Amino acid sequence: LGDVYKRQVFDQRKMLLPTYDVFDEARYFQPADRQSIATIRGSRVALAICEDFWNDKQYWERRRYSRDPVEELVQQGADVVISINASPWNIGKRDQRQSIFHSTTKRFGLPVAYVHMVGGNDQLVFDGTSFAMTSTGELAAKAKSFAEDLILFDTATGMGDDHSNHLARDEAVFEGLVLGTRDYIRKCGFRSVLVGLSGGIDSALVAAIAVDAVGKENVTGVGMPGPYSSEHSLSDARSLACNLGIRFEIIPITCGYEAMIHTLNPLFAGFNPDATEENLQSRLRGVTLMALSNKFGSLVLTTGNKSEIAVGYCTLYGDMCGGLSVISDVPKTLVYRLARIANARYEERGLRGPIPENTFTKPPSAELRPDQKDTDTLPEYDVLDAILAGYIERYESAATIAAKEKLPEDLVRDIIRKVDRNEYKRQQAAPGLRITPKAFGVGRRFPIAHRFTE
Repeated sequence: LGDVYKRQVFDQRKMLLPTYDVFDEARYFQPADRQSIATIRGSRVALAICEDFWNDKQYWERRRYSRDPVEELVQQGADVVISINASPWNIGKRDQRQSIFHSTTKRFGLPVAYVHMVGGNDQLVFDGTSFAMTSTGELAAKAKSFAEDLILFDTATGMGDDHSNHLARDEAVFEGLVLGTRDYIRKCGFRSVLVGLSGGIDSALVAAIAVDAVGKENVTGVGMPGPYSSEHSLSDARSLACNLGIRFEIIPITCGYEAMIHTLNPLFAGFNPDATEENLQSRLRGVTLMALSNKFGSLVLTTGNKSEIAVGYCTLYGDMCGGLSVISDVPKTLVYRLARIANARYEERGLRGPIPENTFTKPPSAELRPDQKDTDTLPEYDVLDAILAGYIERYESAATIAAKEKLPEDLVRDIIRKVDRNEYKRQQAAPGLRITPKAFGVGRRFPIAHRFTE
């Protein structure tokens, strides 16, 4: 029997090579000009490779390709269709897949098996969630999401295993971030990570994800209080670390900050303090974390969210220092919901939620000047996130967003300008995990030097 498995019995090549979003396949491969049916134990099997299945003429209003490989295979007399896939996951992707495959299954009246990759590769997360459908489009077998799994499906009876873990939207995001973080850390050869803990919601969520990804014994939190840090920032960070069971170190930056100010004073004479002095604090924290990373071989996880990174509310060579930007595609409003999920996962096990309640309720602040709040510079996050989703994910104009969200058009245009002008920061940032339909990174190519306006 071993010799049978070592022998190649069938060769199928992909016809449709995507070159949109995160895909660049046409740069590296040549498309097949034809495909054939495989006969396996008397059944004629049509094998479709990922994109080859995603061009159903009855599903898409506008198709990307003129050919339909599945239709061509079915015309050769297929009894069943198997689609093997490496389809990057994002919010809403699982429902979209099932909708497409249901449409095609009903169209041809054949059972279909969707076999999908699971794991993280750089910025992309692959969620598994394989399934099988009967010839009438009924969902007959379901595999777990975000975990390797094995399910059986009988094409004759239409019966199959149901291993679905029934993850709601935000729960799926949390699992996707854990999986993407775990695989990135391990595939890059690291075993431990560092997280700068500010007492805020972003670093708290990243720490909770890291613990789920690599275990509490492999996570170190670092508190770095500065001249404007509040007392609750350090106490909330300490409570979080204690609740998570991770190592916690405190490295004040005030002495280093004062030394830098003293060193620069001769050159700064006659200039008022501004963002320069604020950014020095953030950069000292970046230097501290990278020094620990170099000394102990731990990967630094950055903690900036999508809302901040979109408009440049972050510091190059400061809070942007690190090897993986875990939540760089997570809008701030979603950060809060995911943090509640992190607490709920502990509470379901009879444990205290690790993220202190004060971290949820206090106003977000970078604490780089006295009494600073994020809203000094930005609109409320629910407003900001609505604008960003319209512009980045749905490609809407300023006028459309303003009308839809009932916002002043000048405000919307100001946010859009900030997004466009801060591309230079994003291109110097650590890679981030994609969870929305359009993330910053490989799937959104925008020039740094430009004079573009809407």
